[in-house]
Amino acid sequence: MEQKLTLQQKLLQKLSPQQIQVIKLLEIPTMQLEQRIKKELEENPVLELESDSPSSDDDQLSDSQDNNSDVDNEEFSVDDYYEDDEIPTYKLNVNNYSKDDKYIDVPFSVGTSFHEFLNEQLGLADLDDEEQQLAEYIIGNIDDDGYLRRDLMAISDDLAFNMNLDVPEEKLDKILRAIQEFDPPGIAARDLRECLLLQLQRKEGKRFELAKAIVKDYFAEFTKKHYDKIRSKLELSDEELKKGIDEVRKLNPKPGSSYNNPLNKSNQHIVPDFLLELVDGELSLSLNQRNVPELKINDTYSEMLKTMSQNQKAQKTDKEAATFVKQKMDSAKWFIDAIHQRQTTLLLTMSEIISFQKAYFHEGDETKLRPMILKDIAERTGLDISTISRVSNSKYIQTHFGIYALKYFFSEGMAKDDGEEVSTREIKKILQECIEGEDKHKPLTDEKLAKILKEKSYNIARRTVAKYREQLGISVARLRKEL
Repeated sequence: MEQKLTLQQKLLQKLSPQQIQVIKLLEIPTMQLEQRIKKELEENPVLELESDSPSSDDDQLSDSQDNNSDVDNEEFSVDDYYEDDEIPTYKLNVNNYSKDDKYIDVPFSVGTSFHEFLNEQLGLADLDDEEQQLAEYIIGNIDDDGYLRRDLMAISDDLAFNMNLDVPEEKLDKILRAIQEFDPPGIAARDLRECLLLQLQRKEGKRFELAKAIVKDYFAEFTKKHYDKIRSKLELSDEELKKGIDEVRKLNPKPGSSYNNPLNKSNQHIVPDFLLELVDGELSLSLNQRNVPELKINDTYSEMLKTMSQNQKAQKTDKEAATFVKQKMDSAKWFIDAIHQRQTTLLLTMSEIISFQKAYFHEGDETKLRPMILKDIAERTGLDISTISRVSNSKYIQTHFGIYALKYFFSEGMAKDDGEEVSTREIKKILQECIEGEDKHKPLTDEKLAKILKEKSYNIARRTVAKYREQLGISVARLRKEL
C-alpha cells in the first residue's frame, strides 16, 4: 500500500489564558463581577483586598501591580534553582488542563428555582412514597412557563423504559391533578385553556362563573375575538361580556415565567454598570465601582517566593511550595490585569456610544437616537465587533433620564423621502403612538399604518410595518379590537 507524505501549512489563532479571562469578564455585568471577584479571592490565597493590606496607606491598584511585577524582574526566579530535568515545564503553568480534564464552570445562583418550589410542595400533598416519586418525575417534565407539554402516555412509556415501572395513564392523571393544586395557580396545565380554567376554579363569584363559561365553552371564539358570537350565545349585554372578558385577561398565561425568567422586569434588580451625569451642560461618565473591591498581591507571599528562590539548598518540598506560590502569583496578576482591561474596554466603548449619540444623551429624546450598529462603535474604538457585542450584552447605564440597557442604543437605519437617515427606533415610536391613539373599536391595520407613515415621509412597505409591530410585541389589528 503506497503512502504519501504531504506538507500542509495552517494558520491557527489560539487565545492565551489571559485573553480568555478578559473575554469572560467582559461578558458579565457588575452584579456578577462582584461574585466573580469573591470566588477568585476564596480560591487564590495570594490575592487580597487592597483595604486588607496593613501597609497600604495610599497605594493604588496600579502601584501594587508595578510593585508586584518586581518579583519577576529581580535577579532571582523559581527557575533559578530547578534543574531542567527535575520538574516538567507544564507544572509551572496555570490552567494546565489536558484534553481529558473536564472543566466545569459552576454558575452562581440565589434563591429557590421554579422546580425546587414545586418539589417543596410535594411534602404537603396527600401522596404515598411511590406517588411522590412519580410526581417528581412529572414535575421534571414541566417547562419553564409552567406547562406539561408532554402527553401522559409518553411519560408512562418513559417510566417503563427508564425506570422499569409499569404505571397506567389513569394513575399519572390522578397525580397530575394533585400537582395542579400547587402554587402558582394554573401550574402543570397541558394547554392555555386548561391553565386559565385551573386559575378560575380557585375563584368564586358571578363574574368568575361567566369567565369560566367563556374559557370552557367558547375559548376558540374568545381567542379570535369573535365577541358577537359569545354575546349572542350567552345572551349577554356588552357590559356583562366586557366584565367577563376582563376577568379572563387578568389571568396569568405563563404561571412559571415569574420564577424562571431572570430578566423579568417585575422581579429584576438592576445594578447599572455605568453612571452618566449631566453637570453644567457636560456629560460625565464613570464606571459603577461601588461593590467592586480593589485587589493586590499579598506581600507575604511575594517575600516567601523571594526567600525560596534565594535558598540554593532548597528541599523538594520547598521547591513544590515555590511552584505552588508561583502559579498562584501568576494567576493573581492575570486576574488583576484582566479586571483593569475590562474597566478600560468598558469605558472606551461606552464613551464612543455617548459620543455617537450625544444629542440623545443630553436630552433623553428617543427621536434623537441616530442609527447605530456594532460595526460603527467597533470602528471608532478600534476593537473587534465581538468585543463590542460582549460589552453591550447584559450591561446597563444610569442616566439623568432613566436606566437603559446598552442594547437599547443600537438600531438599524433607513432613509426618508428627503434623503435624511433616521433610526428604525424612531419609526417604531411613531407606530406605537399611532396604535396607542387608535380607535380600539376599529384598530388600524398594517396597511393603514404604512399609509400614515408614508404621509410622514417614511416610505416603508406593509410587511415592514408588520415586522416592526411584531418587534414591539403588538398584536394584529383584529386582536387589538375591543368592545
